[in-house]
Amino acid sequence: MVSVNVLVSHFPPDERVFLFLQGPHGSFFPRLGRALQSHGHRVLRINFNGGDRATWGGQIDYAGRESHWPDYVAGFLRDRQVTDLVVYGDCRPKHVLAIRAAQAIGVRVHVFEEGYIRPDWVTLEREGVNGNSTLSRDPQWYVERARSLPPVPSFPPIESFQTARGWGAFFYYAEFVLQYWRFPFHHSHRPSDPVAEGVEWLRRFQRRKEEYARTEAALSNLKTADYVIFPLQLDSDYQIRLHSNFGGMRPAIVKVMGSFASHAPASMRLAVKEHPLDAGLNDWRKITMEEAHRFGVADRVDFIEHGDLQQLVQHAHGMVTVNSTAGTLALIEGKPVAVMGNAVYDIVGITHQGGLDRFWWDPEAPNLSIFDAFYKVLVDRCLLHGAFLSEEGVLMMIDAAVARLTTEPESAVRLANPAVAL
Repeated sequence: MVSVNVLVSHFPPDERVFLFLQGPHGSFFPRLGRALQSHGHRVLRINFNGGDRATWGGQIDYAGRESHWPDYVAGFLRDRQVTDLVVYGDCRPKHVLAIRAAQAIGVRVHVFEEGYIRPDWVTLEREGVNGNSTLSRDPQWYVERARSLPPVPSFPPIESFQTARGWGAFFYYAEFVLQYWRFPFHHSHRPSDPVAEGVEWLRRFQRRKEEYARTEAALSNLKTADYVIFPLQLDSDYQIRLHSNFGGMRPAIVKVMGSFASHAPASMRLAVKEHPLDAGLNDWRKITMEEAHRFGVADRVDFIEHGDLQQLVQHAHGMVTVNSTAGTLALIEGKPVAVMGNAVYDIVGITHQGGLDRFWWDPEAPNLSIFDAFYKVLVDRCLLHGAFLSEEGVLMMIDAAVARLTTEPESAVRLANPAVAL
């Protein structure tokens, strides 16, 4: 097996060769690439479709068959003497195979993802994120390491650009379709048809007035109510598809609704919040209310299409989630959180550990000292303050991301799991 030292021996000791694959919608990845180049590093990018190409032109197009990708990327990493692989999300099929090839020859792997802490944080972690993270689940591990860390700084909120995010996705998939002739063998990692999703976004835009009116009516039911918030996740999210036992959101809705019907106090309401980036391919309002009627609790269930999740959390009794990072919004507020999937913050002393049925009437509130230690360690090791689709958010992340990518501090991976070799 070729070691990483052999691979980089032709370059100056401080020069690194970064290979970027798919990134978040927007300008963050190309701007980060240029910043790395300005620090004297080589930067390469492989495009898989027209959306990639439109985001970051002038790089390398992979137009081969899916079955040829493993051999192609393994050869590319060796031939180009790549030292660092950078991806957004570690569960996309091509990313999984590239990470496997990189780890086999000692290439460092850096994974970006939406922040473990919400809002205004981005995750950048070595080797894997979410269910693939090597962070410890031992509360004492965080407490010990947080002793030498400063308090988490207080930042003003970054302006939300959910509309820009929706349009960014729309134009990305428009280029995906328009340039399909360049990449005839490429298949999206998303299970839904990008064209159908784009059409649904336009339909949602047309009925937004009706949705906002329904949201206001639902919110009025909660003003003086004792309620638990259940934020839906995207059905296509790998957090649901791979890092939970549900495979999709409907089985999760069924589980929550059944437990709520059987065990929640009669005075309690359940507020089901739609994900802000859901295109509407599934009618989650209809699905939710069908299940609520089936379990006999439709009069105590409120479906909310829009609205500020943070405000909903502030007045909630607690939160039930599969494994959404929205759970950290509730934890920051000191609210109990029940997790049904695999989440990095599902730790004894932080989340409810007594099972979903017990949560409704006897929830375990977070131990704020343990959560504070968890928060400090994450900020120190794998969080960047910023946002992918905000000019302000991108600018504040670039320098910090370059520093994280190019320095070699004592790794959180080694500390959390000494058996993992980098």
